[in-house]
Amino acid sequence: MRVLARVALTVAFCAVTMGDAGAYDRVVQPSPRAITLNATQDVTSPYLRVFGVTPPPYGHVDFCMREPAECSDGVLEETRRAGTPAALAELDRVNRQVNAEIRPVTDMVQYGVEDYWTLPRSGKGDCEDYALLKRQRLIRAGWPVSSMLMTVVFDEKNEGHAVLTARTADGDYILDNKTDALKLWSKTPYHFVMRQSYLNARVWMSLDPATAVPSVPMPVAGMRRTTN
Repeated sequence: MRVLARVALTVAFCAVTMGDAGAYDRVVQPSPRAITLNATQDVTSPYLRVFGVTPPPYGHVDFCMREPAECSDGVLEETRRAGTPAALAELDRVNRQVNAEIRPVTDMVQYGVEDYWTLPRSGKGDCEDYALLKRQRLIRAGWPVSSMLMTVVFDEKNEGHAVLTARTADGDYILDNKTDALKLWSKTPYHFVMRQSYLNARVWMSLDPATAVPSVPMPVAGMRRTTN
């Protein structure tokens, strides 16, 4: 369990589709403090900044043990595809397709556990399952592994949410099951917490200095941040 000052354990909402019911999972809260949305990121930059290594979500660790082929490193260098109209159209198409294909359901309802990352082969899933499927499809379509990164955020309700970041030469774009619109990261209503390393799919990087402190894995789906 994650160790931080004044740690709290809570159950929160992981949105699984555009405004619909979501998955509830346990999470260790960060220390209560006032956080402005994206306060640790430069919203004038098209790229997200990383602040060092952070413990991976335990749901992702388990997923990689079960699906090692989905966690291979690919080329060990930074590879960004140009953000051409055709490339962005492909991202937009896959985002919309997966959002339409998958029916939202909680991990508890479907698997009897609170946090279970998997490809939604049943046609049902929660937020990280949507993102995993989008990642798989885009990599199979030729996108570099280093450009398709699972990402954890706090949403506009201060609740944990998983999305897919597509790193292009023209900016970091977010594929989100809560909306069909493809958006540059800075145009989303999110506070970015962590994402996969582009060099190693099993390593996670902090997008907020606070998440670089812990030394053990932590749960992700359903995280809630405090603002008081």
